[in-house]
Amino acid sequence: MPQFPLPENQAFPWPIPWIRLPLEMNDEIWDICHETVRYTMELNNKYHTQEEIAVLMDQITHGSVGEGFRMFPPFYANFGPNLYIGRNVFLNSGCHFQDQGGIYIGDGTLIGHNVVLATINHNLDPQSRKNHYAPIHIGKNVWIGSNATILPGVTIGDGAVVAASSVIHDDLPANAIVGGVPAGIIREHWKKQSAMRRMVSG
Repeated sequence: MPQFPLPENQAFPWPIPWIRLPLEMNDEIWDICHETVRYTMELNNKYHTQEEIAVLMDQITHGSVGEGFRMFPPFYANFGPNLYIGRNVFLNSGCHFQDQGGIYIGDGTLIGHNVVLATINHNLDPQSRKNHYAPIHIGKNVWIGSNATILPGVTIGDGAVVAASSVIHDDLPANAIVGGVPAGIIREHWKKQSAMRRMVSG
C-alpha cells in the first residue's frame, strides 16, 4: 500500500503512523477508491454474518478494525485506508464515512443510522475549489445519534453524546450532551439529569 506525504505542519491528534492522505486524485488514489467501492458493494448487496462483515470492513480499512466490531449494513466509504475503528464499536445502518482526511473512532463508541463523517472541505471561490483535508477524532464511549453530521477537523471527547440530526462543526468536551444545527451544549455532563433524552436516538 503506498504511503502518501502529509502536508507541511500537518499534525494528527492520534497515533496513526500509516495514515495516507491523498493530496490529489491521481490514478493511484482512484484505484483505491474503486477497490473500496467493490468491497462496499459486496458488503451491502447480500446477507453476511457479523464475522463476514468484520472481514469485509478489515479489507476496506486495510486492517484497522478492532475486536468486537458490530454493524448493520449498508455502509459507505469513499476511500477506506484512512479509517481506524477501535474495539467494541457499533455502527447502525446507512453511515457515510468520507475518510480521506483521516477518521479515528475510539473504543466502545456507538454510531446511529445515517451518520455522516466528512473530512474534506472546499474553497468557496469556484475558481479554486480544491480539496482541504482535516481529520475527525471520536473518543472512547461516544454516542452519536441518527442523522448527525460531523464536519472536518472535529474532535469529540470521551463519553460525549451527540443528539440526532445535529451538525457538529467544533470540538466537543468529554461527557457533554450536544444538539442542534449548529450544535450547542445541552448538558455539560451526561450524569446531570436531563429531560432531553428523546433528542438522542439511534
